[in-house]
Amino acid sequence: MRENLHRFFRAARGAGVRVSPAESIDAMRAVSRVGFTDRGVLRDTFLLTLAKSQDEKRALGECFDLFFSQPEPAERGEESKYDDAERAESNASSDSPGEASAGDQAENLGPLAQMLLTQDRNAISAAIANASGAASLSNIRYFTQRGIFSGRVLEAMGIQRLRDDLDNLTPTNPALAERLQAALDGLRDTVRETVSQALLLYGREETENLRNEILRNAPLARIEPRQVEQMRALIRQIARRLRERYSKPRKRQRRGHLDVRRTLRRNAAWGGVPFLTAWKRKHRDRPKIVALCDVSGSVARVSDFFLLLIHSLHEVVDDVRSFAFSGHLIEVSDILEEKSLEAAMAEIMSKVGFGSSDYGNSLADFEKSWMDTITPQTTVIVLGDARSNNLDPRADILRRISERSKRLVWLNPEGRMAWGFGDSEMPRYATFCSVVRQCATARQLERAVSDIVATYQ
Repeated sequence: MRENLHRFFRAARGAGVRVSPAESIDAMRAVSRVGFTDRGVLRDTFLLTLAKSQDEKRALGECFDLFFSQPEPAERGEESKYDDAERAESNASSDSPGEASAGDQAENLGPLAQMLLTQDRNAISAAIANASGAASLSNIRYFTQRGIFSGRVLEAMGIQRLRDDLDNLTPTNPALAERLQAALDGLRDTVRETVSQALLLYGREETENLRNEILRNAPLARIEPRQVEQMRALIRQIARRLRERYSKPRKRQRRGHLDVRRTLRRNAAWGGVPFLTAWKRKHRDRPKIVALCDVSGSVARVSDFFLLLIHSLHEVVDDVRSFAFSGHLIEVSDILEEKSLEAAMAEIMSKVGFGSSDYGNSLADFEKSWMDTITPQTTVIVLGDARSNNLDPRADILRRISERSKRLVWLNPEGRMAWGFGDSEMPRYATFCSVVRQCATARQLERAVSDIVATYQ
């Protein structure tokens, strides 16, 4: 039963429930107290010990119902149901002296054939469960493996012996062979349902990882409308991963070199024996980020995901101020704080979105009203394609921003081959930037933000 619990924990993780080793141990202790008799109590036990939010409770409940529900063995058809007395009488009246009775033939059949002929549902379900364990069905990951694992389960149940029994019965007792073949067809259906259920349980995480890997490398500007919500969920995962990585630096990382003078003073009472140590603390700047996002038509979708990522890092970066622009620039920090992402982006787009980009005018707006927000501890991030529609780019303002800030990072969703062609002012802006990176995919966006946050650790 412990192995079943481990498989259930793995299925729960695939369903999106974060189950730590400590939580799984607590759940197993609770299950040892309540037992497995009452399925409702067992379900509530898992919900209380493992789920940490309403979404996780819903996902865990669905996973529990799927995990602990076994497909019912298919019933044999009515046409194949014979009364035992009638079969015995029919076989006894046979004129062929070399033909064995149906009862004698049934006794000579293999265990699987006898089980199917008796239609013992409990025995068939137990046999499928044991064969699934022997075939390592919990290792299924992709839908293309359904046929392979179905064959493995049937092999573990002894289908080869059953084939031999069918070959022997067909010439001597066609009626019994037909009945056994119908039962075998029902068994195949049940095994296929079992394998499909296992794929839902154990293949969900791998399928989601594959989908996320494809999304992670897909150009953000070309995300289809049906994939927007999936991409937002992926961005939230990236933000959570960055928070876990940088929000709580290890004490050892914060600790500097040994402070010899303070250590000697502390241990003067013990003759200088260093029972107590003193360490030099490393000074770290408090993270401060100012983000300027182009929300014109060409890069609006990328800015959507970028703003979501930046404002999901509050545990790492305490001071984040966000601005959006196309023809002119406004601050959107309060909008993002107070509203959901969908409502916030709708309001931002209604105010400054989808217009013709004017980088010069937008930079002038920032210098006029918010230049004092930049300090030597500030990292300024500009997300945009640097296409100013042949208007004055005002690179002089960008130079002053660079001089006042700690770093100026430009993330451009366009390919590098397009920089400097047409109305692109990227080469001129790049002169004043500490870092210039192409940022067209979620993977590149994660790497860029991770590098920025890491400079404060």
